[in-house]
Amino acid sequence: MRCHVNLSDVQREIKDGDLLLFRGSGLVSRLISVAGRSDYTHAARAVWWGNDLFCCEVRELKGGRAVTLESQIERFPGAIDVFEANPSNRWREFNRYGAVRYMRRLAGCDYGYRGVWLAALRHLPVWRFWVSSDSDDRRVANQPPFCSQACAMADRIGGGVDPVPHLADRMTEPADLARSPFYRYRFTLGGV
Repeated sequence: MRCHVNLSDVQREIKDGDLLLFRGSGLVSRLISVAGRSDYTHAARAVWWGNDLFCCEVRELKGGRAVTLESQIERFPGAIDVFEANPSNRWREFNRYGAVRYMRRLAGCDYGYRGVWLAALRHLPVWRFWVSSDSDDRRVANQPPFCSQACAMADRIGGGVDPVPHLADRMTEPADLARSPFYRYRFTLGGV
């Protein structure tokens, strides 16, 4: 069950670094959601710059960028869920500022098409029998990240907490972030 709200009513409740998970409707989005076993097809972060709330993301065809959250809600009304990062401050070592800073610094980077391709291969029926699961975050790829990989890296490297501890960042999909206890669903942004 989703709680649909307008951004104007909840804007001050969204914290710096909260997770934004998007649901898509196109063909590529459907493939991502089927492979990831969830409705989520994209991951980003809510970031405050002064009094303005931005969406920091690494998006296909665009790379790393920061756009107003309002512009994304107008483009995808009812398709953006806000998840609180580190609910109830369970992970006291979490550095929210460090995670946000890491995400901001991804602005301008390329999109990790190779990483998406490798993550997608793990879902193919025959291929998955030949490849073992990967949980080693020490082997950080020299390739640019894709959306959910960027969010996981921001929390692990910048924030000091691995949100999906038994899965390498480069294998993390939006659905994995949604299932992580490090995040808690708050509401769905239905309009501005």
